[in-house]
This record gives sequence, structure tokens and C-alpha cells, in this order.
Amino acid sequence: MNFYEKLILFLFLLLSSAYYAEAQKTPADLVNPFIDTHNSRWFYFNSACRPFGMVNLSPDTDTDKTWSSGYLYDSKTIRCFSHIHAWQLAGIAVLPTTGEFKGHLGMNAYQSGFTHDTEVAKPGYHKVVLDDYEITAELTSSTRVGFHRYTFPKKKNKAIIFDIGAKLAHGPTVYSKVWKVSDTEIAGVQVLSKTGRRPKDTPVYFVARLNKPFSSIKGWKDKKLLANAPDTIQGVNVGAALFFDSKEKEEILMKVGISYVSTEQARLNLDTEINHWDFNQVVQSSVDEWNEWLGRIKIKGGTEQQQIKFYTDLWRSLLGRRIVSDVDGKYMDRTGENAVVRSVRLDENGEPLFPHYNFDAWWGSHWSLNILWSMVYPEVMDGFCNTMVDMYQNGGLIPRGPSGGNYTFVMIGDPSTSFFATAYNKGIRNYDAEKAYEGLRKNAFVGGSRDHAGYEHNSPAFGGGMQYYVEQGWVPEGIEAKGAHKDGASMTLEYAYQDWCLAQMAKSLGKHSDYELFMERSENYKHLWNPETRMMHPREMDGSWIEDFQPVVEGFNARGFCESNSAIYTHFVPHDVAGLIELFGGNEKYTEFLDWCFNEGEKLDFVGINKNHAANWIDYGNQPGTGMAHLFNYSGAPWLTQKWVRKVKEAYGDITPYDGYKGDEDQGQMGALGVLMAMGLFQVDGGAAVKPYYEITSPLFNEISIRLNPDYYPGKKFVIKTNQPEHAYIQAAKLNGKPWEKCWFFHSDFEKGGTLELEMGTQPNKKWGMKDPLPIKK
Repeated sequence: MNFYEKLILFLFLLLSSAYYAEAQKTPADLVNPFIDTHNSRWFYFNSACRPFGMVNLSPDTDTDKTWSSGYLYDSKTIRCFSHIHAWQLAGIAVLPTTGEFKGHLGMNAYQSGFTHDTEVAKPGYHKVVLDDYEITAELTSSTRVGFHRYTFPKKKNKAIIFDIGAKLAHGPTVYSKVWKVSDTEIAGVQVLSKTGRRPKDTPVYFVARLNKPFSSIKGWKDKKLLANAPDTIQGVNVGAALFFDSKEKEEILMKVGISYVSTEQARLNLDTEINHWDFNQVVQSSVDEWNEWLGRIKIKGGTEQQQIKFYTDLWRSLLGRRIVSDVDGKYMDRTGENAVVRSVRLDENGEPLFPHYNFDAWWGSHWSLNILWSMVYPEVMDGFCNTMVDMYQNGGLIPRGPSGGNYTFVMIGDPSTSFFATAYNKGIRNYDAEKAYEGLRKNAFVGGSRDHAGYEHNSPAFGGGMQYYVEQGWVPEGIEAKGAHKDGASMTLEYAYQDWCLAQMAKSLGKHSDYELFMERSENYKHLWNPETRMMHPREMDGSWIEDFQPVVEGFNARGFCESNSAIYTHFVPHDVAGLIELFGGNEKYTEFLDWCFNEGEKLDFVGINKNHAANWIDYGNQPGTGMAHLFNYSGAPWLTQKWVRKVKEAYGDITPYDGYKGDEDQGQMGALGVLMAMGLFQVDGGAAVKPYYEITSPLFNEISIRLNPDYYPGKKFVIKTNQPEHAYIQAAKLNGKPWEKCWFFHSDFEKGGTLELEMGTQPNKKWGMKDPLPIKK
């Protein structure tokens, strides 16, 4: 073999090796936690955590508020590593230090500089060097236990700070206590102050165990060190630190178990989930778990950027909402006057059937999580349904966003209705469906959760305007009540959709009179249609249209609309798009107007000016408008759905720390939406119909294989194949080998498994998808 032949062989092997290494990337390898972290939110950034983990351990660069807090990419210092980043919950801030001790002086004094050059973050693991202390910190976790590995330099005064009296994110700490258990273990509690959203103080209990004994413990109060090093430190504005005498370079491991029930339960979580000191084993276990969850969807083709965004979106859909029950199923119920320890349902072996969860409202989830989870993670929907039924039995209402066992009444309406209807009508039913329906029906009348305006905790509550809705079919502006989001037009439109969802569940349960009642109420959206403005137009108390009406305004919300405007909410009739199109005067007129809206919205990257949600005709940065591109499937122009879905995906396709979600990836909802758009499947009605179906648009990949959960669906997998995914327009299709001329197919086809093949092209085929056009009879 001559020199040139050897060179060619070497280059071939080099390229082959690079290709093989690239091909071997796992889904977890493709996740980028840093996407859009320049403007974060307390629960947004995640690294060392498991799916829905009670512990979400990561560095905090900013800790003073709920927004623009947690981990912000452009920050220069790390203030602490905290264990909880959740909806209205935080807790247990720690940081290792060396040299002169400053822990008692607060985070401004003891924070450390860091650089991204020495930082690694991926699902289940975070590594960062604290430059001020020359400490390499590594973080991982199980579901309820944070695991730390600190490599200390050859220096004096090694310490680990437990700043359990500090303010973290949502509010101050009202009381805390920490005590020495042994030379290798401490325990304690941090009581989080109530907030305007979470109405009661909430304790977080912890047990911290080390692999090496600490030589002493010091406490402080109000920034002053306490004399005589007491074994118990308690009060307001207190904290403690563990000190180590060794001056040599050494590695110290620490496990921190948490619980919302008691320190005994925190210790049980710790002993059960991590009963060894092998840090690398826990990292690998976390990576393996993430690959199992993310690997339920396998993709081939597309660009590397698209693959990274896809798996990051999917990863985010499994974050944000948190498990709050312990390993044995115990959780804390704070829906009543007194806190009560309860347990989730257990199987015959005494093991929890499902966890109990903490979560923000399902507001807008009908276009994201409801669809994705019901397809790929039906057991997750079952778990959340069980949580909501438990809270109904505990406190008398299906919740609208529970936090720390509290009702919060976040946002508006009762979006849990669409969640349950989608679950039930897709066969996800491992909960008391009759009890769930009873609670949902209660919410649909005066005195239910709909009657609570945003964060309106008092009872009786009437900010949600249900008396007006039931009596006259619409909610006016100007309701005088406590709470936020008293936006009558948004309430009316969302109540109408939720009534339809309740009707679908009623029909499946054989409640025919209720079906008729709620189907009639589902047409209440028509009370807001103004034939003169040809938009959904808010109304005053006396029934008159509000004056100075503008479909788009400068600001976060227009009068009458929750975080949005009439330009977007006019299209919010997910359950009766045909009725909406009829109001516009037919398919042609509606398609022309909607297409014009998208052309205008594209000028601002489909997001409001400066993220003001009312300042654009299209806003994919917030929930109310995220189904709009798919409406062309209903107006006889599926090629325009293909066009605009692709353009929105491109606008939200960045994978840098400075874009990707445009500011509000809300506990997985925008991530789930991104996954659905990339797969080319959607459900405008949220999948809540008695006989659910999926709408088809253009996927980003050559092949998408969805592994079906055999406990719910008989098929093994559903596969979507495309020949040229770089092109946006569908030319022809086959379903299970047979020509397919519809732009939709039933969920019953999906759950049996099968293959959808799409032939793509550069120009629209305006004939494809027109057989049996949407909306279908349900």
C-alpha cells in the first residue's frame, strides 16, 4: 500500500470514526440545558435532577425573585447550590468554601466567581469550579436526594455552608432549624413564607450526611456567629456551617435527602434511594433513566441543531412539575385549616401506585402536555389525575395549580377539565373517574374553582364571574373582587371550551343530560363575537361592547384578555372551529384573515414586542395562541398549516443561551409544543373528543419512532417517515401502506401502532388532505 492509499484509508477511518461517534449519541447527550438561560425563571434551569424530581439540584446565580432568577447564563457568580426549583417552592441552599469564613455574612459576601470554560451541565449532572475557593463542585441526584462531590484544594478552613435562613426566590424564610445528629450527619427544616400565590407557610425538611466526619459546626443569627458552637441552631435569619480540619487536598461527598413531611421521612428517602457513596454510579443511573424516558421517541435525520432542540424540548416536557410525595407515598395536605399527613394509594405490596405532584395550572396544556403525555407518557397523566382526585377528596376542589399542598388558583378557569377529558377519552383511567367528574362538574358552577380569579384564595370567591356566565352566557369586564386575571373575554372563551371538554367526558361516562347541558354552554363563545369589529370583543356589565377596542395593543395584556389580546383570543375556539369559521363568513375569508395574521406576526418572530403578549397578531411565546398555525387544517388549507408550523419552528429553533423559547418556557409546555410540531402531529381540540384524532403536518426528521406504553396501548410503536424533511409541503401520504388523503387520523389507529409515510416537496400540494376535511363529526 503506497503513501496515498494509506492516507486515503486513514482519512476514511477518521471520518468513519467521527460518524460512528456522532451516530452513537444518546438522547441525553443531545440535551442542552443552557438554551435560553440568559433570562431564566426560578424553575426553568435544571441539571442535576431526575424526571419530575422532588430534588432539582443546580447552581443559583440569582436568588432574589421568581423571575430572572435561578441560573442566568451571563451572571458572573454562583451564590449557592439549592435543592428545590419548583412552582412557588425553593429550599436548602448550600455552598462549599475555603479560606476566611464569610458564611454568616450572606450570599453577597460568600458567593464565588465561575466561568463556563470549566462548567459541564447535562441531564442528571452539573460540574462547576468555584474560582474564589478553587473547589470543583459536582452535583447529581436521585428523585428525592441531592448528591454532592466537592474536590477541595490544599487549603485551610474548609467549610460547607447551609444557608437555611436565606431568602430564595419567592419569599423569605420565616423560621429554620438545624441540629447535629452525629459527626457525619445533620438534620433540619426550612419554613418557606407564604406568598401571594401559595397562601400558607410551607416547611421543607432535610437530612444531610457526609462520607467524612466534620470537626465542628458553627451557627449564626442575623449575620452574627453564635458563641459556644451549639448543636442546635434555630430562629429567623439563621444558618450553619460544617468545618473540616484537614489542610490537604481531598474529596468530600455529601447526600441531602428532603421531604415536605418530616426529617424522619427525609432520612427514609435518603436511605432508600442512595444507600452507598458511589457518586459516579448515581450519575450513570440518572443518565440511564433520562435515556429511557427520552428514548421513547427515536429520531433519525434532520440537522444536529434540530436534534438538540428536539431532545431538549422533550426533556423540558418532563421537568418543571415536581413530585412532592416520599418514597413510601406520604405527602402533606394543606388544603384545610390544619396540615395533614396523607398517603397516595398503595399496591398490594405497599408500594405507591403513583406519586403526588406539585404543579402550576394546566393553563394552555391542551396544546402541549396533554397531547404529548397522553401519546408517549400515559402513566404520567394517570399520576397527575390521581393527585387532582386526591386533592378533591382532601379539600373539596379539583385544584388549579397546587403548591406545597396548598390551592393557589393560579391563572383562570378550570384547565384540569381538558386534562381529564383527554386522559379519559384516550383510555387513561387508573383513578376514580366518577369522583374526578364530580369535582370537575362542581368547578363548572358557582362556588367551584372557576369562581376564583387568579390567586383569589378567599371563600366564597366570585372574581371568576361564574354567576354571570351561568345566567347570561358570558363574563363581563369590571368585576370587583380580589385576585388577578379578571379578564371576562378570556374567561368566557376558556369556559366555553372547558364546557365542551366536560361534555365529552360526560358522554363517555353515559351522563347524557350533562352532555346536552355542557354542549349547549360550549357555544357561549358566540356571545363575544361582534359582527362590526369581526373579532371577539369584551363586554361591559351592561352588555355593551367596550369602547376604544383594538385587536392589538402595546402591553402585556389587552383589556378583557389574560396575557393576550383579541387578535389571538378571537381564534380561541378549539372545540368548534367550524362555528368560528362560519362567523367569519366561510373558509376562504377565514383563511385569508389568518394568513394575514401570520404574515404580520412573522415580522416580530411570532412573539410580542419585548415579550409583551398583547403586542402582536401571533404570539408563540405564551399559551393562548399556540394552536393557531394548525387552524388552516380546518379551513381547507392544510398546506398553510404546513408552511406556518415550519416557519414557527424555525423562529424557535435556536440552541444558544440567548434564544430558543423567547422567554417563557412554562414548566415544559413550550417544550412539549416544540416536540409536537417537530413530529408533525397535533390536536387543536386538545385530544379531549370522545373519539380523539390527530392532525398531520410536516415533520422535521426522516423518521420518528414513538414507543407505546403496553400498559395502555396494544401497539408496539408508531412510526412517522418522510423522504425529504427539509421540505415543508406534503405531496402524498400512506398510513400502514395504504394511500392516505386525509390530514388527520384517529387515536385508535395510533394506539394500535403503525406507520405514517409522508412524501415531501418544495411546493404545496393543495389537493392533499382534502378528503373528509376537518372538522370531522365526533
